[in-house]
Amino acid sequence: MLFRRLLLSTLFVLVAAGVGAQTVPDPARATEEARQRMTPLLDAMRIPALLEIIQREGLKHAEDLEADMFPGRGGTQWPQMVAQIYGPARAQGIMLDELAADLEPWHIDPLMDFFESELGARIVSLEISAREAMIDPSVETASNEFLDGMRAGGAGRLDLLEAFVTINDLIDMNVTGALNANYAFYSGLNNAGAFDRFLGEEDMLREVWSQEADIRDETDLWVHSYLALAYQPLTDAELEKYIAMSETESGKALNTYLFAAFDEVFQTLSYDLGMAAARFMSGEDL
Repeated sequence: MLFRRLLLSTLFVLVAAGVGAQTVPDPARATEEARQRMTPLLDAMRIPALLEIIQREGLKHAEDLEADMFPGRGGTQWPQMVAQIYGPARAQGIMLDELAADLEPWHIDPLMDFFESELGARIVSLEISAREAMIDPSVETASNEFLDGMRAGGAGRLDLLEAFVTINDLIDMNVTGALNANYAFYSGLNNAGAFDRFLGEEDMLREVWSQEADIRDETDLWVHSYLALAYQPLTDAELEKYIAMSETESGKALNTYLFAAFDEVFQTLSYDLGMAAARFMSGEDL
């Protein structure tokens, strides 16, 4: 059973039209002018840095996949293939096309105003640092324990964190995104002939949905632990400003289309990862 935590920091989360909505990126969706207009916003949100962290997460995840699915057969080629699949430039290209095609131009200026402000830049830096730190299992454990302490003590900050989670629909969006990515992974395995028989869509959907409860529990814990860690240095007033930005028309639009863009990225990467894993499972010469 595959579970790939696909949480992306704060507004950088996943949404999907429905499990099984496998799509092929269409680079013709966005004009070059739209891409140029969108690029400074991606830079202000430090999307390139986030994608580098995601590549590192992908490589760590690939170690577990090898151990579970083709132990000892990956050699040096498996991590090399995974690094290429999760290449930040490739992922950024998909994201840029998706966001440039979907986010209306008039939303960009207010978003730039926020993310280029002192507070906005600091928030993004905190998000990136926390995301990177939690690659280390010991940091994730410590963050979980910190959250437990906050809950035991009835910390008022929990109300603000819960408001942020609710406004941005972080749990449901991430659960749906993880299920979609898992379906894409199974599709890649299936299409590459990894199973004894070719699985129908119903078979794969049944397997993916059987994971929903476990994914939801893990996601709920990770989301709250991550936010507690990332926003610990912020005052309540600063966090309230971030929440207020999330509730604006531009903030909601960014949230929606970032969800969609990251979903496109992770469905693509997960499908390719399944195709690659199938080659090692079959013992195919590489």
